[in-house]
Amino acid sequence: MPADIRIVPCLTDNFGYLVHDPATGATASIDAPEAAPLMAALEKEGWKLTDILVTHHHGDHVGGIAQLKAKYQCRVHAPHDANAKIADVDVRLQEGDFVRIGNLTARVLETPGHTLDHISYVFDDDRALFAADTLFSIGCGRVFEGTYPMMWESLLKLRALPDDFRLYCGHEYTASNVKFALGIEPDNADLQARAKQVAALRAEGKPTIPVTLGEEKKANVFLRADVPSVAAAVGLAGESAADVFGELRERKNNG
Repeated sequence: MPADIRIVPCLTDNFGYLVHDPATGATASIDAPEAAPLMAALEKEGWKLTDILVTHHHGDHVGGIAQLKAKYQCRVHAPHDANAKIADVDVRLQEGDFVRIGNLTARVLETPGHTLDHISYVFDDDRALFAADTLFSIGCGRVFEGTYPMMWESLLKLRALPDDFRLYCGHEYTASNVKFALGIEPDNADLQARAKQVAALRAEGKPTIPVTLGEEKKANVFLRADVPSVAAAVGLAGESAADVFGELRERKNNG
């Protein structure tokens, strides 16, 4: 039975996600930005929270953990870095570990850069990637704790997943990401198509997530730092992809 996934808007622009196994009733929250919206979604569906899968320690991803755990006595799975400030952790995870949510299985990828402890969850059978703040639609997270080469390697790891995987990311940033990306690749037809799609979705008040990785690989300039035309567009023709990525991220930071 495939996973049942619900998108739960939280805080100002965060996405919370509920991943439910219809066969067993097990339900996981991917991160816990805010308890109240997640509780409301669980109540609406008649689901009981059994697990929280944490991607990294930032407050807008862990702020609801304590309240959710107190209510549901759920297990909290988090990155292996015990120095990261994440409360109430039951299970520490690292690259190659698996998490079982009823009959569903999530594979752990370490994707540092945004933070050093950042991990992503891959549900291979359900073709779903929960990348939090490493990869956004048409964007990527700021590099707060890692380095640009580290973040680029994390993006390559996610880019290597099959095209039919659906990306579920941590924030609704797609419209602003599109604006930036068009400034780098104005003639990218796939990006132009995504821009129209995003504008239509936002006009209807709908989320721009999920999106397939195949679409992202064609339109997300941050996944295209090793494309010669992108390097040339930022004046770094012939330079390393990590350097091109760093220049892109700096421009986005300062834009």
